[in-house]
Amino acid sequence: MALAFALALCIVRYWLIRVRGPLTLEQRALWCQQAAKGILVGVGIHYRVQGQPPTRGLVVANHLSYLDILILSAAMPCFFVAKVEIGGWPFFGKSAHIGGTIFVDRSSLASAMSVAEQMSERFKQTSIPVLLFPEGTSTDGNMLRFHSRLIDPATSAGVPITAAAVRYVIEGGVKERELCWYDDTLFLTHLLKTLRTPGFSGEVIFGEPKVYPNRRVAADETYAEISAMRERGAFAPQKS
Repeated sequence: MALAFALALCIVRYWLIRVRGPLTLEQRALWCQQAAKGILVGVGIHYRVQGQPPTRGLVVANHLSYLDILILSAAMPCFFVAKVEIGGWPFFGKSAHIGGTIFVDRSSLASAMSVAEQMSERFKQTSIPVLLFPEGTSTDGNMLRFHSRLIDPATSAGVPITAAAVRYVIEGGVKERELCWYDDTLFLTHLLKTLRTPGFSGEVIFGEPKVYPNRRVAADETYAEISAMRERGAFAPQKS
């Protein structure tokens, strides 16, 4: 019930903005941020942030669950690069379209090239960061090697890249992987399990923006940085 109310409120907020005219890219990102905050509050999910969220360039993050999207959206306005399948999800797919998500078919080279062009345009059109999950899929917490192809638009343009580490902390010493969405678990099954999990919070820590000489160096160094930040677990005590 709480989730349904939070989703309905997001829709109302969108149309209150939309009646004034078409949304700009900045308005789309800000709407997505407010929607994410509303959903997290509505379902009682807490999150903590350390470091300064970037205001431009590319952000690369590890990927554990669809919750990552809500938490990162709440932490900062951004445009996601997401797999094309998400565009067809009920509500969340429509929200992704509204929020300016760039969709990629990871099995298609032509799609990857098109997405790279769109990312380059976003870097020119707006100061809102683009956020990429270079692993290409969500995991059980064991990070996969970062793919570098979609990091190339940032390194080629010389825009800063910021590493962002995401993790989940569950009371009682329960392992993080219990909240990770991986393998063939159905979305609805996992969502219900997540909503029934008491006493957990999402945490994100941002590194410093850096300019890298090429995409492979950027992929390898941000991977190492995120891995180190997750291992340290040095997150701020404040709660949002």
